[in-house]
Amino acid sequence: MASRKHERTRDRAFAVQVLYTSELQGESPSKLLDEGRCLVATEMAPEPAPEAAPDEAPSEFGRIREGALTDYALGLIRGVEANQDAVDARIEGASENWALSRMPIVDRSILRLAVYEMLHCEDVPVSVSINEAVELAKDFGGEEDSPRFVNGVLGRIARTMDEVPPEGVAGTAVEGAPEVSIETAGALVGASGAAACVQVGV
Repeated sequence: MASRKHERTRDRAFAVQVLYTSELQGESPSKLLDEGRCLVATEMAPEPAPEAAPDEAPSEFGRIREGALTDYALGLIRGVEANQDAVDARIEGASENWALSRMPIVDRSILRLAVYEMLHCEDVPVSVSINEAVELAKDFGGEEDSPRFVNGVLGRIARTMDEVPPEGVAGTAVEGAPEVSIETAGALVGASGAAACVQVGV
C-alpha cells in the first residue's frame, strides 16, 4: 500500500510537469506526448566519488534523469485535457477574486489535476487529492502562499461536491494507456530543490 501511495505521488508530479509544459508551449498535452516534446524528470541521488570514504556525504546535488509516464499519470493528463472546461469552471467558481488566467501556471496545473482527480478518480479519497496537491504546491508552487491558496480553493470545491456539478462535468480517466518514455531536456527546480516542471524548445 505504501509503495502504491509513493508511486501515485510521483505520478501526480509527472502529470503536473506535462500540464505545465503544455501551457508554456501553447499546445495540448496530447500533442506534446504524441510528438515526444515534453518530459518528466526525477531527482537521482548523487553518487559519491570513488575515493570518498563510505560515510562521506557527496558534494554534488542530485542529478536529473529521464522518467516514464505510467498509466495513472497518463490517465490524469488526458482526463484533465478532456474535462478542462468543466474543471476550470469548478476552479473559477471556488477562486475568490482570482481569475484563472491570473494564477501562476504551475498553480493552475496543480489545481486542474487535483480537481479532475477529486471528481473522477473514485478510488482516491478527496482528502488525499487535496493533501497531495498541497504538497505539490509546496515543492513547485509559483508563489510563497501557493500551498495555502491551493488548499483553500480545493477545500471550497470539496464542500460543494455533493451539489449539482457545473454543466459539462463528465468523463473518466483513460485506462490502459501505454507507458510512454520521454526524451531528456532542461528542468526547472522547485522550491524544495527537487526536479520540477520541464520544458522543451523554450
